Amino acid sequence: MPELFDELIERVAAELKRPVKLDPALDLRVMAEVRSRPRRAWLLRPRALRLSPLGMLARAAVIAAIAVGGTLMAMRARGAPHIAVAGAAGRPVAFVIYAPGAHTVSLAGDFNDWSTTATPLKPAGASGAWVVTVPLSPGRYHYAFVVNGQAWLTDPGAPRAPGDDFGAPSSVLTVGG
Repeated sequence: MPELFDELIERVAAELKRPVKLDPALDLRVMAEVRSRPRRAWLLRPRALRLSPLGMLARAAVIAAIAVGGTLMAMRARGAPHIAVAGAAGRPVAFVIYAPGAHTVSLAGDFNDWSTTATPLKPAGASGAWVVTVPLSPGRYHYAFVVNGQAWLTDPGAPRAPGDDFGAPSSVLTVGG
């Protein structure tokens, strides 16, 4: 059976290697057809552009927002410092989770650049509860608890954030003004 298969492959390869004779006038016919069709250079055609001052202002605002957003994303990617939302002027917010048997618990969120070490919780007695108080300015925050440096847990007392962007679950907290 393998001999038949090898023979079939050789016959197919020989057929594919055979030169094909083309009509000498084929190139002329193709080029004549291309030349006969109307040009569709719609992109190169001149057009009148009418913009109101308000339209110009809106376009300029969009361009500026894109430029500033791109610059901020580039700064964050390079590890440049960015403006933190949390600060001493913020309202103290207590974060509590029940994690009996945990060795370490930390709070990671958009207020501390999702650092798993910047905001450690302290055990509250022998009950298995862990607590930390963080000053937060008014706004909306996404966060999660990190247990033993590996397990990311949502806050059972807060709503879950929609669309977990990075695969880890997170909760939502809104701090009023």
